[in-house]
Amino acid sequence: MKHLLTTLALLAATAAHAEETQVAVAANFTEPATEIAELFAAATGHSARLSFGSSGQFLAQITQGAPFEVFLSADDTRPTKTVEDGLAVEGTQFTYALGTLVLYSTEADLVTGPDTLEAASFEKIAIADPKSAPYGAAAVQTMESLGVYEALTPRVVQGQSIAQTFQFVDTGNAALGFVALSQVIKAEGGSRWVVPGEMHEPIRQDAVLLKTGAENEAAKAFLEFLRGPEARKVIESFGYAVDPVAEPAAG
Repeated sequence: MKHLLTTLALLAATAAHAEETQVAVAANFTEPATEIAELFAAATGHSARLSFGSSGQFLAQITQGAPFEVFLSADDTRPTKTVEDGLAVEGTQFTYALGTLVLYSTEADLVTGPDTLEAASFEKIAIADPKSAPYGAAAVQTMESLGVYEALTPRVVQGQSIAQTFQFVDTGNAALGFVALSQVIKAEGGSRWVVPGEMHEPIRQDAVLLKTGAENEAAKAFLEFLRGPEARKVIESFGYAVDPVAEPAAG
């Protein structure tokens, strides 16, 4: 009985100190973030409430006072801007994942490689908004490097985020599209071409602790957990690369 009471007291103490953090997550990272949040809750007792969307939209919301405490962007420039603008804690920014762009179609034989873009035997190609979504910017850079962007521009349909871009392709509203490898790595069927990294700027996805979460133990713990072995294993399972050592960026 004494042992049971001690255990219950420890559980009560843990629950009393458990906190929740509000996390803004780039849409391409939806599935791995969901898995990581579950592991985080089990390991720490804290919880992470995740919101998904485009990095550009999140930056605008953060600038306008949205109550996010952690920002997981699809690029490194927007977290850097939050630090420069005094909205994030200096020294907490780091690259949690390196994204991979893929040209994808639900049709089995449509995508065979860059020749698919050159042949242009399709009506619509989906990309994320290059102004707000880093994967969209990488898609434009890829088409430009192949010399086909100008010709394909009339066929481009833009999603507000990489999640909406994938929906365009998945529902057949676009024959193919540039999406994140993480969105299709576990999908069966279809056809795809993994875009070589040299065709676009690296998609360095950075995380940062926002000043709204500076005193929240759950926010700080979530970022620490994101850099740990359990989270890194999940990240790699979705086709992302990770830095050998995820050190905080200096400013």
